Amino acid sequence: MVSFTNFRLLESKMGYMRRSTFALAAAVAAICLAAPAHAEKTLRAVMHSDLKILDPIWTTAYIVRNHGYMIYDTLFATDAKGEIKPQMVGNYEVSADKLTHTFTLRDGLAWHDGQPVTAEDCVASIKRWSAKDSTGQKLMTFVDGLEVKDAKTFVMKLKSPTGLVLLGLGKPSSNVPFMMPKRVAETDPNTQISDFTGSGPFIFKRDEWKPGDKTVYIRNDKYKPRSEPASGFAGGKIVKVDRVEWRAISDHQQAVNALLAGEIDFIEQPPHDLLPLALADANVKYVDWNVLGNQYTFRPNWTAKPFDNPKVRQALMYAFNQEDFLKAVVGDAKYYKVCNAYFPCGTPLSSDKGLEGMLKSDFKKAQDLLKEAGYDGTPIVLMHSTDLAVLTNLAPVAKSLMEKAGFKVDMQSMDWQTLVARRSKKDPPNAGGWHAFLTSWVSIDITNPIFAGFMNSACDKAMFGWPCDEGIEKLRDDFARETDPAKQKAIAEAVQVREGQVVTHIPLGQWYLGAAMRKNVDGMLEAPAPLFWNIAIN
Repeated sequence: MVSFTNFRLLESKMGYMRRSTFALAAAVAAICLAAPAHAEKTLRAVMHSDLKILDPIWTTAYIVRNHGYMIYDTLFATDAKGEIKPQMVGNYEVSADKLTHTFTLRDGLAWHDGQPVTAEDCVASIKRWSAKDSTGQKLMTFVDGLEVKDAKTFVMKLKSPTGLVLLGLGKPSSNVPFMMPKRVAETDPNTQISDFTGSGPFIFKRDEWKPGDKTVYIRNDKYKPRSEPASGFAGGKIVKVDRVEWRAISDHQQAVNALLAGEIDFIEQPPHDLLPLALADANVKYVDWNVLGNQYTFRPNWTAKPFDNPKVRQALMYAFNQEDFLKAVVGDAKYYKVCNAYFPCGTPLSSDKGLEGMLKSDFKKAQDLLKEAGYDGTPIVLMHSTDLAVLTNLAPVAKSLMEKAGFKVDMQSMDWQTLVARRSKKDPPNAGGWHAFLTSWVSIDITNPIFAGFMNSACDKAMFGWPCDEGIEKLRDDFARETDPAKQKAIAEAVQVREGQVVTHIPLGQWYLGAAMRKNVDGMLEAPAPLFWNIAIN
């Protein structure tokens, strides 16, 4: 604003023109334009992968989950203590018999196009999410119906009580039950959406999205955060920057150099071997945002011979050992842990029961199992992700160990996004399909038999790999009905014993890696996903 004193000075200098309203207005405008404008704050990040797929329900890929948290919101959210809190929900009631759950949305919720968020939107979103997600699928086996009561209220009626209602709707990681407009949520869950209207704290700038270059988000000025302090995924999502740019830099050394030069503000997951270089700079710090860490996993395709035979899958359990994988990718023992368990070590349900003698590279045992199974030397199409530092060395280790056990392996290299698209195909391995791939789960995703997506053994309804086992499904049902922690522990152990027999996937150890960021960046929340609200640039 131009002060009164400056205005009088301007007027005196104008002389005979001071009575000219037009001239005065033009001069005042010139001074206003010359005044310092608000400096836009842009946070520049290099993520673990380029963003090429935009539907966080269609895929479990974490880069797409991260994109989801930018633009969408959730009915409930998990805080830093692991407790589930209301997020979009303002009021939640449960009937005395635990069969009727009533949800009322809080005031002020709106989509990015200005339309109000409605109960119909939420019901449609729950249905689409539950058709794809393993937790959602199990939850819906208890649901008798979802009914819209009014514009802001909907009711979930159950056939029998279960603890999965909040556990599912507050699920923190892939697949996250993000709320979408009804018109979008009605898209077939096996078809990717093309409308990216959300109600979250950021707006996706589709016109600036350039895969292989950058992804851009701007602050949603109309977003109404909750009043509670931010904690994990819960609380007030207050955005403190104007713009976020995800820069696609596939060369890790180049990314670290850009961080050191101040050209970017942080790297989500710098390679372990480059961490010392980054942290040697006085202007760079390390932030461990995912303290529970991650678990490496090998996923076989049950629909592709010879992995339709349990003995062939068991042979893998005897051929592999976790140390080889962890050393090859992580290297520094400070950032990894051998853990021969399906549920991560350090979490309540972790146990080694049922896996005795496995994951020890007993090649003789593996060879015997292949012989018993009648393995005929069919080449195993092993997909190899080449562009993610935390995954790149996994497939070569698997190939080496498999060959020592007697497998013939056809390792096919590709970038991660290509692998993500290909793993959804059931085509024969020699015609564009696959036999196996390796990936990683954040620990929060696999802390129980319901969350663990790769344990879903519901045949065609299961995740890619499509395991089909009534035994595991029966145990998962039992776990969903049980509320006593001691009995849940016993069921989880029974699940693991069954896993050792049928092998839906193979756990390959735990690893840890945080972000490297400039010291003027503050406020990154502790959560199993990188969150961009609450972050400030000083």
